[in-house]
Formats: sequence, C-alpha cells, structure tokens
Amino acid sequence: MEYDFQNPIIVQSDKTVLLDVHSPKFSEARDALIPFAELEKSPEHLHTYRITPLSLWNAASGGETCDKITGTLNRLARFPVPQGVLAWISETFLKYGAVKLFLSKEKDSLLLVMEEEKLYRQLLEAKVFKGILNESTVGDLDYIGKEYYNGARDLYIFRSEIINRGTIKQKLLKFGWPCSDEIPLEKGEPLEISLKSVSSTGLPVFLRDYQKAAADALLGDGRPGSGFGTIILPCGAGKTIVGMEIMNRLKTRTLVVTTNISAVHQWIRELKDKTSLADEDIGEYTGECKEVKPVTVATYQILTWRNEKNKGTREEYPHFSLFTDYKWGLLVFDEVHTLPAPVFRVTAELQTLYRVGLTATLVREDGLEGDVFSLVGPKRYDVPWKEMEQKGWIAGARCGEIRLNLSFPDEILYSGASLRKKHRIASENILKDEVVSYLVKNNPDEKILIIGQYLEQLDRLSKRLGAPVITGKTPTGERENLYEGFRQGRIPVLILSKVGNFAIDLPDASFAIQVSGTFGSRQEEAQRLGRILRPKEKAYFYSIVTRGTVEEDFSNNRQKFLAEQGYTYTIQTWNGSELEDIGW
Repeated sequence: MEYDFQNPIIVQSDKTVLLDVHSPKFSEARDALIPFAELEKSPEHLHTYRITPLSLWNAASGGETCDKITGTLNRLARFPVPQGVLAWISETFLKYGAVKLFLSKEKDSLLLVMEEEKLYRQLLEAKVFKGILNESTVGDLDYIGKEYYNGARDLYIFRSEIINRGTIKQKLLKFGWPCSDEIPLEKGEPLEISLKSVSSTGLPVFLRDYQKAAADALLGDGRPGSGFGTIILPCGAGKTIVGMEIMNRLKTRTLVVTTNISAVHQWIRELKDKTSLADEDIGEYTGECKEVKPVTVATYQILTWRNEKNKGTREEYPHFSLFTDYKWGLLVFDEVHTLPAPVFRVTAELQTLYRVGLTATLVREDGLEGDVFSLVGPKRYDVPWKEMEQKGWIAGARCGEIRLNLSFPDEILYSGASLRKKHRIASENILKDEVVSYLVKNNPDEKILIIGQYLEQLDRLSKRLGAPVITGKTPTGERENLYEGFRQGRIPVLILSKVGNFAIDLPDASFAIQVSGTFGSRQEEAQRLGRILRPKEKAYFYSIVTRGTVEEDFSNNRQKFLAEQGYTYTIQTWNGSELEDIGW
C-alpha cells in the first residue's frame, strides 16, 4: 500500500473526503473538489466534503467526466482511495444521461430514450410513471436512431406530452435515473438591453471575475444542456448583477421573481441604475401594483396567492398566468432556496425557457434540493464564502454566541411547556433585552441590525432602545423610508422581523444581533449573516441564546452552517451586568 503524505485529501469509505488545510496542495485540491463534492464543514484544520448522487449528477450536467473525477481523487489522495467508493462513483455517475429527452420529429411530443432494456422495463412497471409515459412508434425509433444515435436500432423509447417535460425530470431524479434534457431552449421575445459602463449615480459598472465566470457557467456554449441552472454566491457578492449580465447576454423579455416587495423595488432600482432599460421597460407585479412590462419583477407571494373557490383547478392560482401568457425568454428565481411548492409546480411546465436560480445557500430544510436541480437546473457555479472574504469581496465576519440564564418565572413555565412553547419561552427571554442594550451602548460607531422572530419581543426592544422596527405589516412606503434612513446613517439601529432574512440591500450594516430565530434553520443563519457581509473591513454577528434550553440545541444546528463556511464561533456568557470571557 502506497502513501503520499504530501497529498491533501483522505477519501473515506462512507464517501466523505477530508481536506488538509495545511497541505501545500490545499488550493489545488479545493478547486478540484468543488465541481463534484459538497462542502459540509470547514473548521481550522480539516475540511469535510461529501460525494453524493446529486453532487455527481451536478458534475455530469456541468461537463465533468467520471474519469476526471476518479483521476482527481487518485492523484490527490494521501492514501489509496477505497475501491468501493471508486466503483460507486462510476455506477452513480453513469446513471446521468442514461435517459435522454428529445422532441419528436413532429415537435408535438417528448421522446424519452434509453439504450438499456432493463431500465425501460423498470420505468414501464413503475407506478409513478403511469399515465405519463406512453408507447412510441416505429417512426420515433427511425428518427432518433438516425438523428442522435449513429443509426442505432437497439433503443427503447417512450412518448409523452410536452407539458410533462418538467414532471418527468423531477420523477426520474427521485427514481434514481436523472435524465439529460437534450431539447434546445426557445428564444423569447427580443429585448434590447445592455449594462452601462457608468451607473446613474456616477459609479463605474463592472463585472468581477467570478460574476463573469458565473454567467459563463450558466450559458455555456449555447448547446442543449446549458442555459438553465443555479448560481450560488454569498450574500453581498453581487448576485443581482450576475442576473443582469445574463439578461444582457440573452437580450430577451425577462421575469424576475423574488421574496418580497422591498426586494422587488431593489431589483427595479438596480435595473434602472445599471442597465440601459427605460422606466417604461420595467414593471412591478405585486399585491400593490400589477404591471407587465418587457422586464417584470414579481414576488413569490403574489404568484402563490390562492383562490379557494377554484381549489384543484388551474384557476386555483390565478396569477400563474403571468408565467404562461407572455413570451418570456428568461426566468430569474431570486433566493431560489425559498422557492415555494406551488411555484415548483408551474416551473415544471416552463422547461422551454432559459432560467437561473440565485442563492447564497442551496440548503433547504425540507430536503427539496433535488427539485431545484431538476426543475430550475443543476448547480452551475459556487464559490466558498471564506475564499470571497480572503479576496476582499465580502467582509470578514466575527461570529459569537452569548449565553444567558432563563428568568426565574419563565423557568417554571418552561418546565411544563410543549416543545414549540419551550422554544418560544427561551427565545423571548426578557433578560436578552439587557444584553442587547449593553451591545448597542458599547458599540456606538457601528450600524446595528437587530433581527428576531417574535413581534412582541421586537416591539419590546423597540421601546427600550427607541429604535424603529420593521415587520411584515409595516407599509411598503414606511419600510422603504426606514431602510433609506439606515443606509444614510440617520437611523443607527434598525430592528427587523423575518423580513430581514431576504434580499435587502443594507451595505453599511456592520453589526447584527440575532435575538431569536426559526427552529435551527441554516438557511436563516445564512441570510442573516449575509446582511452584514457587504465589503468592509470587519463585521460582527452575535446570537443571544438561553442556556440549557431547546434554543441552545437549535442554535447548534444553525452554527453548523457557519462552521461549514469556515467561521469560528466564540462563546461568551452574560453575568447580569457584562459579558465574560470576552475575546475573539
């Protein structure tokens, strides 16, 4: 058995890969692992990656080969790679593309094509495909064999309705045989758009190297299999301008869907500031305004509004017509990790369009990353947060947790409460107010965001600090004024409910205090940390947690995200008047 202790990775039988940060080949190995392995943990000395079926299929859809992946592992491994892992990689990798999707010669049906009779029989017998896959014709075999398979006759083909294109891809992924979609995307209605060289505010408009690389990765060379997918960049790294660069290259009518009205207005501001689009080219489609223009920006909330009278029919979601009644050429799903299930449904029907999902993390607590892969598209680009920090594109964040006791009256209530109630009692611990006041008082030069889950707690802090609070009920105009006041420095402390989790541009925020959160959500941790990561020298992120409660257990799960991104987490305690064990 040969060993090379200069090599940086250790491949384990459970398909995890350990990467030695101190190896001289660390950077080479990290870059080589990104296309086909998911980063799980990145503490100081050893980073942990995991190879999964989805990560391999992502790699396959992005043009990686099985030989390249196994060659990378063998070349950089400190110890021999387990043969079982290499065999599993080969078997799993080759499942991608074993089933291919084409249009029929008449262009009125889908053709699902495979070379293995056994797989054909499995799909034929599977209940999930009943009523979706139908028998093909002799003409289909002649057409596909000559056009795509060098005259081959040993092919097995199903026919299906065109509307099933997304549903088939979704079901095949769950069946363990992700298909390769070989059908070219359709060009939408043309739109003249370009990026300005200088913005309306007088600042230069330019693409950073990774933003250009992200757009390149999505659009590829224009052949089938490119033009759709997911781009993962940290908050503050400029995902919006990546979306605008894709619009610039495709020059087609575009529908942008994002999380809330503030995010809609932010997209519209950026489009007006940095592109050649005129005011009359950009529409807002929200609960407050419904304009359809060549570029339209909508919220997920309005698109998923339900008409209960028409439940179970196509009219159940009346605003889905925004997707289907206009000749869009590009769909942009902002914060794609929040994509609601009803939008997944309509996205399954929109597989002819160029589409991109933008997100800081593809972690979904509901486990539906596979649906994003099959319906929006595979991961096309990803950059580690710490790498962006090292290059100065996002702030270096110092993360800390402050633990404190539960107040005595609440201890009594807590002991007999249900799990959900226990979480709320611990989260709303009134002693947290003292810690928040201490942090605000001792950091007078910082622009501070206080973020929480429970409105009564936030109202209490608002009164104590004399700081404004923004919730989902805050009118849009008032919300925009408060955000602008914070940006300009007139408001040094701003309190946010869950509306602060998504798509808010507050570039000068340097200090975030998290007083309560959802049950251990890593998505939420990513978004809240992202509020302070716009480029600056340093940023601070504190979580205040009630010691010895379920909140402490849930916070450990949220911390997992920070550990995965390479952030160290200091623990401090509150003694009733000050913090103990202070230090980073």
